Amino acid sequence: MGRSPEFSDSSVSYSPYDYAIHEDPYPTYARLRDEVPLYRNEELGFWALSRHADVAAAFRDYTTFSSVNGVSLEPSAWGPHAHKTMSFLALDPPRHTRMRALVSRGFTPRRVKELEEGILDLTRRYLDPLVEAGEGDFIETFAGKLPMDVISQMMGVPEADRAEVRRLADLVVHREEGLNDVPPAGMEAALTLAGYYEQMVAERRKHPAEDLTSALLEAEVDGDRLEDREIIAFLFLIVVAGNETTTKLLANALYWGWRNPGESRKALDDAGRVEDWIEETLRYDTSSQMLARTVAQETTWHGQTIPAGERMLLLVGSANRDPRVFARADTYDIDQDTSQLISFGGGRHFCLGANLARLEARIALTEFVRRVSAYEVDGDRAQRVHSVNVRGFATLPVRLERRR
Repeated sequence: MGRSPEFSDSSVSYSPYDYAIHEDPYPTYARLRDEVPLYRNEELGFWALSRHADVAAAFRDYTTFSSVNGVSLEPSAWGPHAHKTMSFLALDPPRHTRMRALVSRGFTPRRVKELEEGILDLTRRYLDPLVEAGEGDFIETFAGKLPMDVISQMMGVPEADRAEVRRLADLVVHREEGLNDVPPAGMEAALTLAGYYEQMVAERRKHPAEDLTSALLEAEVDGDRLEDREIIAFLFLIVVAGNETTTKLLANALYWGWRNPGESRKALDDAGRVEDWIEETLRYDTSSQMLARTVAQETTWHGQTIPAGERMLLLVGSANRDPRVFARADTYDIDQDTSQLISFGGGRHFCLGANLARLEARIALTEFVRRVSAYEVDGDRAQRVHSVNVRGFATLPVRLERRR
């Protein structure tokens, strides 16, 4: 089948490695949705879907859009061994069904709810000094610490080890300009982290505790249990996926609230609006911008046939700004209906940690508005992180006015 005019005539160019895309992908997304809803990057060897209806449909159709080679475009994270580091994110049914069922036993709503007090304690530990000082880097002092320490606490990582685990996790997700893969320092950090979790799993086998690692070791469905290597892969996954995305969500909320002071004022004046602030941030500028899939069987989209074996990017960040679904798609408005956002994916791969991410963000930002009456971001000094999948800030200097 020949290429449609909308496919071949457009000059729009998109690469998730492009630093300009990291700074602001949304004008490019708008052109993709309008001009090239099925986009092809020949140089990097991928296709991309950008409209909400297409991305949502692809999430649901796991038989056509397989996760078996992983969800990231990067060479080191792509291929048949992706599940070794990305756990069930890189599996299809029935293996995905088995793994998710077992992991869910250690990740129940009750267990997440039990974390609430610990999250509140950590929030206050890191937030109070920042509020007392009146200024600082929101990432370094608060948002970069809280999610990783929540995860470490949940796993059973001793407090003395948490700063180093956090440092290694940051290295794993950092990307360097001009390098389309994990840099050597990130590779080394990933190996170190995996080794650390291997030792922790072995220790919990001998001495179980009240933590997620022990719960995963005990998890059983119809006599089936997780192997050590599967538990290690899952622990590694939630460090990368659960830590970084929540850090970015918190900073993105502050940044866009500062850029739209009327919106943050709604939450600052009424803590009951914090959840609306979170949901609109998830829609307007989501942490996880895209996920990759393998085309498992030939499929046709927008008049173009895509052969089996090709790579497809599902542009979540674009889908959440699609005016076909959201009436004021490019307006940051916490009164907006966000019920159709797909920031946590969809279908069988809907994010298992969505409830935890929302819980952390709700506690963190509720405590923030209870302590802070007004704030400013130093936009000139704020620096974005450079990542293929994740969008957010590496540094976010803020000045805070303490609530009297």
